[in-house]
Amino acid sequence: MTPTIVVVGSLNMDLVVRAPRHPQPGETVIGSDFQTFPGGKGANQAVAAARLGARVHLVGRVGVDAFGHTLLATAQEHGVDTTFVQRDPTAPTGVALITIDSHGQNTIVVAPGANMQVTEADVLRAESVLATADMLLMQLECPLEVVIAAARLAHHHGVPVVLNPAPARPLPVDLLALVDFLIPNQLELQALAEGEADLRTAIRYLQQRGARNVVVTLAEAGAVLAEADQIIHEPAFEVPVVDTVAAGDAFVAAFCVASASGKSPQEAVRWGNAAGALAVTREGAQPSLPAYREVLRLLKVSG
Repeated sequence: MTPTIVVVGSLNMDLVVRAPRHPQPGETVIGSDFQTFPGGKGANQAVAAARLGARVHLVGRVGVDAFGHTLLATAQEHGVDTTFVQRDPTAPTGVALITIDSHGQNTIVVAPGANMQVTEADVLRAESVLATADMLLMQLECPLEVVIAAARLAHHHGVPVVLNPAPARPLPVDLLALVDFLIPNQLELQALAEGEADLRTAIRYLQQRGARNVVVTLAEAGAVLAEADQIIHEPAFEVPVVDTVAAGDAFVAAFCVASASGKSPQEAVRWGNAAGALAVTREGAQPSLPAYREVLRLLKVSG
């Protein structure tokens, strides 16, 4: 079975510089290599899902500029259908300014540009594919009202909704009620839970506000799956870390593809851990995203 996934989300060009460490406020640090990579959480997750074997439709916006052209071409090269990505004449393509330290850890500042011009009408144009999709996947790098509109449309057609709440912002209860799987990282979880640092308490807080199932990514500690009163921890795969950019995107995409293919939520989390682990072993956002056979090989080797 080849699952169909609709992604509503961002497309950014990543401007990446490596430095020995992240600068303190007011400090200048001399970096080394500078590179550009196609990115944006929406595009990353769309490409990752396509590389893992899904049929993927991407809904979003880019500017009428060179970055926009490159992002569309790259997504298409990986098999993503970009029919519903609009070229916006009023805003530039989004960019992400990324610094990576000597341990492969990153800091990111995003200038969203055309991503914040995505409209509910853009989502409605894609209703024909969304209505027959196996899953809707979204993040928060587009206007919140668009995310809510897409979730409502998917719910109307009986399509499961996965939300990666990044970057974190307060989420209305009516949106949480439409989400089948909420997938934050630890910092996003804490922000969504009004600063609550305890993992279990924060998860319970979100569940009480309507989030039925929560998956929390824990970087090198793996991930936890919370369904009803049950919380299951899935450990990470041990790999050398080169660059953590897009590891979370790889996890989310793999979880969606596995889940949409009929695997259990716990098994889908294992797929997410495997894809995220493979992504950190390579540089760049989209160039690091693993193929289906690579994830399958790691899962088999690890038992």
